[in-house]
Amino acid sequence: MQNLPCSWLSPKLESRKLSEKGGHGVFALKPIPKDTLIAMFGGTIVTGEQLVTLTETLQSLSIQVHDDLFLVSTIIGAGDHINHSCNPNCGIQGQIAIVAMRDINAGEEATFDYAMCDTAPYDEFSCECCRKSIKADDWQSHDLWEQYQGYFSYYIQQKIDEILKQERQT
Repeated sequence: MQNLPCSWLSPKLESRKLSEKGGHGVFALKPIPKDTLIAMFGGTIVTGEQLVTLTETLQSLSIQVHDDLFLVSTIIGAGDHINHSCNPNCGIQGQIAIVAMRDINAGEEATFDYAMCDTAPYDEFSCECCRKSIKADDWQSHDLWEQYQGYFSYYIQQKIDEILKQERQT
């Protein structure tokens, strides 16, 4: 059990080398219906202070699961290779599950928008997608709230719900 990867990837997908996106990407081997579980992240929980002491690779393969808490995959597996897109076909369910937001065709890369889980600037970068840069405050976009409704990490959805509640009261 010691050498098993921390993440899980559905057998309906595979990780492939993809140098233009950081080394790897995850692709559908067959059609995947909407809301199908495609991956689960696992690993060790660290604080933001601990995260910055880790290698860039480990930082880039982590996912924020709450304010100042990050899940770091200490044994990297295929499920850790899901890339960002500003036009994703996957979203987050709970804190660590990745599900299809729509039907995914065979051969299509599975992606999710890091705005669905990140509120800390540990993994900001330029991208070729529509936003041109990925930042910690992207989750605050009302347009993304509508576009990704039901697919934000649980702790971010709580933040969104609180903001909407305050907006309704004013």
